[in-house]
Amino acid sequence: MSLQEILTTTTDQMGRSVKLPFSPKKIICLVPSISELLWDLGLEEELIGITKFCIHPKEMFKTKTRVGGTKNIHFDRIEKLKPDLIIGNKEENTKEMIEELEKTYPVWMTDVNTFEESISMIEQIGKICNRNENAQEISSRLKSLKNSFEQTLSVSKPSSKVLYLIWKKPWMAVGKNTFIDEMLKLAGFENALENVDRYPELTEEDFKNLDVDYVFLSSEPYPFKEKHLEEVEALTYSSKAILVDGELFSWYGSRLLKSFPYFNNLRQQLSF
Repeated sequence: MSLQEILTTTTDQMGRSVKLPFSPKKIICLVPSISELLWDLGLEEELIGITKFCIHPKEMFKTKTRVGGTKNIHFDRIEKLKPDLIIGNKEENTKEMIEELEKTYPVWMTDVNTFEESISMIEQIGKICNRNENAQEISSRLKSLKNSFEQTLSVSKPSSKVLYLIWKKPWMAVGKNTFIDEMLKLAGFENALENVDRYPELTEEDFKNLDVDYVFLSSEPYPFKEKHLEEVEALTYSSKAILVDGELFSWYGSRLLKSFPYFNNLRQQLSF
């Protein structure tokens, strides 16, 4: 029996016990930010399947089999690939889809709402995929970037109140108990909806009643553009609307390495 055929039991971030090969050789990832992480961990050969939203890096997107979206997959494509590990996420994938997959394959689930949980996820995936050293390097760099950025915040101006929009028709924003809320706080902003859970819908009246300094229009999942800025500012009267890179607020893998430099530039743009 080869080393990769030895089975090991591990606990995923949802507390589920998962039995999988000691060193998976055929991995399908259903989470864009984690697909990029796997690539950056040096698992280019082992990663055999991704979603159509796993767009970074370009080489991965062009060369790996796409098995569908994050919520709708082609089970026949997965069957042909015969993975020995599938990586999913509690928020990005549907419960029904995951339950169907785990009837046949080992499915390791992630659940990330905080920076610390993202670090834990990176390190755990490094262990189960036999890339522990690479994962430790990424997590160490992230901790260092976070600490350095927090030092700059300690001497900057007080935080501004921000409404972070992710969708239009209906308008949807970011509340508490989300990774984006965590990243807003780490970036030195105050979430205008910090007392509202998850992703609330907003009416035009809600906009008028909110006292915010800035409205951040995320580049994803809704592709907000320049044309939406005036529309949003008209709803809020006194707030300034800003386009922001949604990936750097919501992707919780190795793309976080770009988040803190981005936050620094954003705060400079807003004259902090």
